[in-house]
Parts: sequence; structure tokens; C-alpha cells
Amino acid sequence: MSRLTTQIRTEVRLVSRNSEQLLLTLGIPVLLLVFFSLVDVLPTGTDHPVDFLAPGVLALAVMSTAMVSLGIGTGFERMYHVLKRLGATPLGQTRLVVAKIVGVVVVELVQFAVLVPVAYALGWRPDSPNWLLGIAGVVLGTMAFAGIGLSLAGRLRGEINLAVQNGLFLVLLLLGGMVIPFAKLPSALRIAARMLPSGALADVLRDTLSGLGDRPGQSWIVLAVWAVATPLLARRLFRFD
Repeated sequence: MSRLTTQIRTEVRLVSRNSEQLLLTLGIPVLLLVFFSLVDVLPTGTDHPVDFLAPGVLALAVMSTAMVSLGIGTGFERMYHVLKRLGATPLGQTRLVVAKIVGVVVVELVQFAVLVPVAYALGWRPDSPNWLLGIAGVVLGTMAFAGIGLSLAGRLRGEINLAVQNGLFLVLLLLGGMVIPFAKLPSALRIAARMLPSGALADVLRDTLSGLGDRPGQSWIVLAVWAVATPLLARRLFRFD
């Protein structure tokens, strides 16, 4: 247990020392939430933009941590043979994977501890939010995005993985219903957007926290499928060296 605890602390410390990852996992979600809540330029369809944006930005925070931050960090560790060496130590591969998962959860808790008060300060007043159901959605979203991030990190070289992860982040952000409603997307993209894990998680959180879900039943199914499929894919594709 002491080895696992030490590695968890190491994972969290590595994230806290990486300014680029901190900007991605905390700075960008806060900036998007504050800016677009105060500057009403997005077609959110609500009287107060923060009502639409807050759940979407929480989903964005999950994606940035579980997919991009985890995927990029793991990719470079793999490229520099860090994973292979750690896996051969008494820590073992299983504890290493568990430490990375716990590290992601810790970062997400910090993100939510910052984003939720900021959203309330901006005027977000959700009506009877179901936080337990929302947490269940976050768990599924974390599994889905972690599977994507690790699938890429386990196969691509570090520099290519960095570019692909960031590019995929932008695509999922723009098409995932996080800051732009599905109804405002071109009809040709709308169906595909609803099938993305980002769109499914944003819709689930918007329904459970604000009661503004577009198609929550479908979104739960889509999110659950991604949460099962991508970790299995990562397990099949991932190589420690």
C-alpha cells in the first residue's frame, strides 16, 4: 500500500508541476465558463448562459483531465521508457495503472471544487440537481475519455500523441455540445455529434444538474457504450514500451 500511495502522490505532483497541463485542466475550463457566462455571444437558448454552460464546462474538465492530461503524460512516459521501468519495479503494472486512475480522480475533484463555486458566483442556480446521478455520469465519462487517451498514448510516439490528443480535444469541444447546443450545429453534423462521448457526457450532466438535457436517455446509453468500449480498446492496444 505504501508503494501505491507514493506513486499516487507522484502522479498528482507531476500534474501540479506541469504548467501546460494545469492550463488545460483548470485554466481553460474556468476561462470559458467566466467569459461566455459574462459575454452573451453563444446561442445557449437560456435566460442565463451559465445555466447551459456550467454542466458543459464540468464535462469539459473531465475530458481535459481523463483524456488529454492523462494521455499526453502517459505517452511521454512510455516514449522515455519510464513505464517499462516502473512496471518492472516492485510497484508493478497494476499498481501503476491504479495510481494513474486515482491521480485523475484527485485532479477532477480539484477541478470541481473550483468550477462549481465559480459557476454559483456567476449566478448558476440549478433546480434540485441530482448530484449522485451526475457523479455516476462523471465516472462513466472518466472511463470513456481515459480509454481514448490511453489507446492513443499506448501506440503513438510522444510528439505525435501530443498533437493528436490536442487536436481531438478541440474537435470534441466544438462538436460535443459543451459550449454550443446541438440544435445550432449543421444538420449534417448533429447526428454524429450526439454519438460523441463529449456530447453524451455534457447532455447527461446538463440533465442531472440543470434539467436542460436534450436527449438524456440516448445520452446515457451512448456514454455507457463508450465507457465500456474504450477501456477494452486501450487494454488491447496499450504497450508499456
